[in-house]
Amino acid sequence: MLNEIQLSSYGQLSTKSSPVSRMMASFAVDFRDNCDINLGVGYVNEKTIPRNFIQEAQENVLLNPKKYRAALNYGGPKGSNNLKNSLRRFLIQNPDNGVEEKLLNSKEIIIGANGATSLLEALTHVLRRGIVITADPVYYIYCNFLERIGFQIMAIPEDEQGIRIDMLKEKVKSLGDKKHNIRFFDIVTVNNPSCTILSNERRQELITYATELSYNLGRKIPVILDKAYEGLVHDSTLPGLKSGFCYDTINTVYEIGTLSKILAPGLRIGYMIGEDNDFLKAMVQRVSDVGFSAALVNQEIASYMLDHHVSDQVKKVNAGYKSKAIQVKTWLDELLGTYLESYTGGQAGFYYYITFKTIETHDHSLFFKYLARITGNLDIDGTDDKKHPRVIYIPGTYCVHKSGELVEIGKRQLRLSYGFEDLNIIHTAIKYMKDACEHVMVNAN
Repeated sequence: MLNEIQLSSYGQLSTKSSPVSRMMASFAVDFRDNCDINLGVGYVNEKTIPRNFIQEAQENVLLNPKKYRAALNYGGPKGSNNLKNSLRRFLIQNPDNGVEEKLLNSKEIIIGANGATSLLEALTHVLRRGIVITADPVYYIYCNFLERIGFQIMAIPEDEQGIRIDMLKEKVKSLGDKKHNIRFFDIVTVNNPSCTILSNERRQELITYATELSYNLGRKIPVILDKAYEGLVHDSTLPGLKSGFCYDTINTVYEIGTLSKILAPGLRIGYMIGEDNDFLKAMVQRVSDVGFSAALVNQEIASYMLDHHVSDQVKKVNAGYKSKAIQVKTWLDELLGTYLESYTGGQAGFYYYITFKTIETHDHSLFFKYLARITGNLDIDGTDDKKHPRVIYIPGTYCVHKSGELVEIGKRQLRLSYGFEDLNIIHTAIKYMKDACEHVMVNAN
């Protein structure tokens, strides 16, 4: 009798999918279009994807081989020079980020093999295992991966300005000699799931503290700023968000960006900017190891889009999400206000992170079962062959770290995405949530 294939520790942990993956997979099996409602998926709204411009870009790329050389062939691991130059121009044209051309030109830009996620994955291969500091609620998809591959998460609660530096200092102090195991900071600057925006003051405090910690430990601690949603700050009353490079005195800040939210996720364009050193060289080699580079034709399409259409596209995308955010906020207040303790979001990205006063939202709760139509009550669920419409969301228990400070409150939280579904569908879903709240209150007594 043969033993089974031997798996690594990561492989063994990966045989059991994460809670979010299990929930999404089970829901997707029999998800019914035009019936069930998905407020959990983090997809961009289909109406924001500029198909006509992408078609135009592809035609121009393929018809101009002198500029877009060998676009359908293999690319280089550092990425298309056209795209990197377009990114530099795009970033310099944004005066709010505070980055002057001279400063940006002193940095290297590399393109990920498959979106920003591939760069986050690459970090785990080129940096030693140890402690990763992040904000709580956490970016649950990446943090789950980090732990499976052998890192430990130190999750620090946030307030309205982002990760709390006072609590960060206390947590690091409590580590004692174990603070030498700190490997890097991973901060999503418009947090997923909470959509809390890391303010300029707070990012300066964070980078200043990371610099002090680096000197204390005798080595640079990378500060990875994941700026996936910074292109979607649609509240015009907010001050412009400064680049972390403005506050970096020891070249330890690295910014990861993406064009998924403003152009199209399917292009799979993610990039990283930082000092050209051994760390970045190792990241480039990782890109090469997993497939030479991102699809070169997609990089050139993205370059063309940045050069010709990005300004109008960003305005259109943000106008769309702003109008949705305002309307969804109105419905949250009108329909769920009685039951809510608080919520964040609505200024950037496309999430609201909701905290109920007493109603629990985890996947064993009455609230969840009502919306999933698994209460066992036919009047609520419908029959097996004709289930009533279901609503999927991301429970807060998936979003808060299991060893953090927010475990209990996470049981009363959820992430609602207003990105993918149209407004009339979202309105219907929030009304179903109100029905679920009423069901919980009646049956809790």
